[in-house]
Amino acid sequence: MIVEIAFQLHGGLSLKVHRSRSVLRPQVTTDGHGLVSRAGAGLLSELADRSGLTLGLSQAMAGCGIRWHTHDPGVVLTHLAVAIADGADCLSDMQVLREQTELFGPVASRPTAWRAVQAVASVELRAIPAAVAAARARVWAAAGLDLAAVTLDFDATLLESYSEKQDAAPTYKRGFGFHPFGVWCDETNEPLAAMLRPGNAGANNTNDHVELLDAAIDALPVKYRAGHMIGDKADLVEVAMLVRADSAGATHGFVRAIVEANAEYTIGYQIDGRVRDALLLVQEEDWSAAVETNGGVRSGAFVTELTDLVDMDGWGSGCRLVCRRERPHPGAQLSIFDTDNGWRHTAFITNSTGDSVVLELRQRGHARVEDRVRCWKATGMLNPPFEDYVRNQAWTAITLLASCLLSWTQLVCLDGDLARAEPKTLRYRIFHVAARLVRRHGRLILRIDDTWPWRHDLATAFTRLRTRLC
Repeated sequence: MIVEIAFQLHGGLSLKVHRSRSVLRPQVTTDGHGLVSRAGAGLLSELADRSGLTLGLSQAMAGCGIRWHTHDPGVVLTHLAVAIADGADCLSDMQVLREQTELFGPVASRPTAWRAVQAVASVELRAIPAAVAAARARVWAAAGLDLAAVTLDFDATLLESYSEKQDAAPTYKRGFGFHPFGVWCDETNEPLAAMLRPGNAGANNTNDHVELLDAAIDALPVKYRAGHMIGDKADLVEVAMLVRADSAGATHGFVRAIVEANAEYTIGYQIDGRVRDALLLVQEEDWSAAVETNGGVRSGAFVTELTDLVDMDGWGSGCRLVCRRERPHPGAQLSIFDTDNGWRHTAFITNSTGDSVVLELRQRGHARVEDRVRCWKATGMLNPPFEDYVRNQAWTAITLLASCLLSWTQLVCLDGDLARAEPKTLRYRIFHVAARLVRRHGRLILRIDDTWPWRHDLATAFTRLRTRLC
């Protein structure tokens, strides 16, 4: 029913106000059957099974010391990873899957899931990444990936803790919590390794960078890590590797480890006094226009090389120093030097050869890692839920499983906008889809709503998964 109210204004203008409704107010009953509200999440579980991830997790948890009667520990961790990928941020959220046994099978209760997380100790924390690496090799092969190079992007972030969790500490931004550190593969958007650190962990900790580099290389398929392992000779390299980081990675030990891994690096560099002195010596004609990814000129941005003006001998042979200047955007935080100059300067070091303008564009691509960190936080990592540090380490490992499942789904099953979508978009369009489960001649059939705009994308995703990962 629409109610019209007429108002007579000074000029004789008559306005009609319509009372609207946001819902049709149907009658509500509780006698539905055969319905599932997470039909798309079944795609994640099936991907874990077909890639061998579930089996690998079972083997990783085989020696955890718990006698499992009903639930296989690998399946428990898989279900938890699927729930996190679907938007869960605590163990209680697994109940959504547990109430849909016709699709997911028996799902562990909250106490059982808690015991599974508690059982993840040092041995399991080393075995789980190995299981993920084996599954990653199958997924990349199924997707037909043949990369000419792999790019490892390093970045850290801060997590606020609102309770006294073990090893939570004050952060350099005057907060309180954790300072996790991760590395992502730029070509596939997936995390390769991560570590949970106290809030007061140093941003430029060399040991953490080197440890994470080794873990990231171990996470790659055999072809891509050949020649990059400790002690490998350069002639064993099959696929080139590039390591990117911000200025926190500009330590001699990290650069030395990258070179020993037969990889190239491009790492942010602080604008210190030596760099400022060099900039004062640069002539205007020494600056070249920066470029965009489409080949066009980047307006108001210029690049120059400072290698010959700054002593870089301490960084090893082949190290180059490149600087970019750009007109500052509104709100940019500038040093006194930049304020006086009217330009915002950034610099990086690299051992790559080639045009400095092209190398600067490549370094600028490191900014994409910020999106990956944000997506990681949106996939269970924003607030580690346990009081115990080791359990939160296990939770961190499971959030990596969830993030990998999302990336692998996009890599193998989706295309177009959905292949580039962020977790929230995938949840609303693909995973949170209602469907009806029916049985016909002994077969289980998932009937997706024929009015759902992305029904064909989901059906095609299941087909591709079963075709490519038989």
